[in-house]
Amino acid sequence: VKQIKRIHGELGHGIFNFTVKVGDLPDEVVRKGMHLFRDRVLPHVRIAFLSASEVPAAELDALIYGLDLGYPMIDTAEMYGEGIAEEIVGEAIRGRARQPFLVSKVYPHNASRKGTIAACERSLRRLGVERIDLYLLHWRGGVPFAETLDALMTLKRAGKIRHYGVSNLDLAETKEWFEARGGEATATNQLLYNLSRRGIEWDLLPWLRARGIPVMAYSPVEQGRLLGDKRLKEVARRLGATPAQVALAWLLRTLPYLSGKIQAAVAVHQSGLIACEFTNHATAQQGHRNQAADLAALAE
Repeated sequence: VKQIKRIHGELGHGIFNFTVKVGDLPDEVVRKGMHLFRDRVLPHVRIAFLSASEVPAAELDALIYGLDLGYPMIDTAEMYGEGIAEEIVGEAIRGRARQPFLVSKVYPHNASRKGTIAACERSLRRLGVERIDLYLLHWRGGVPFAETLDALMTLKRAGKIRHYGVSNLDLAETKEWFEARGGEATATNQLLYNLSRRGIEWDLLPWLRARGIPVMAYSPVEQGRLLGDKRLKEVARRLGATPAQVALAWLLRTLPYLSGKIQAAVAVHQSGLIACEFTNHATAQQGHRNQAADLAALAE
């Protein structure tokens, strides 16, 4: 709970007030960038529940606290705590009138056709739900992509998952995945990306961006380590914002149809973002020109 409070305070209420200008994007980008949430309110912030400690009661309290604050997404995986994390998530969401958007992932060694279906069934039972909103292959293993995709399509047809995607695939692997039958329906590639981790800019990000494929950027503040960066703190001071807000603003401007995750705390999930404002901060009065210049300077 203390961690959620700390990050929530660092982000501030302004994180809920990003301005989405979808009309400024090409139709193809809008279709691909927004398709995950056509029938649901687009989530802005989420909890990323990555592991289970030796104090599950404390983790349950933290999840409930985050959901009560209004974070409408939870990202987890069968790997986290070897299923214990999903069980805690299931307990946290049980009986809630408004159910969060759920993301989970299958282990690569479970990603055969039968193994993926069985893993998903186990996740559903642990989560206590009938359907997972977004189901990802956690990273590449030894199972052929065609076999995993066949299982994911089967799960989607059966209504066990709403959408599927991948995580941690490089460019060659992503191309191979999309060339397989069913790959074209992939919702996202979840990747490590922040101001200090920009390797995907060389080839993978341009490839995904050209096709309007949303990127799910995890650890956008480097598990909190970026918040002490001197340049980031100086830009935040000039903008009257916090380092976390500025780091997320940079990320969202860099990836116009991105979803972003702060590892082990909270996250932003946004498609079609062009401009952003921080409510109750001087930034709101300064206009976007100076803000854009400051954010661009961070990438130099």
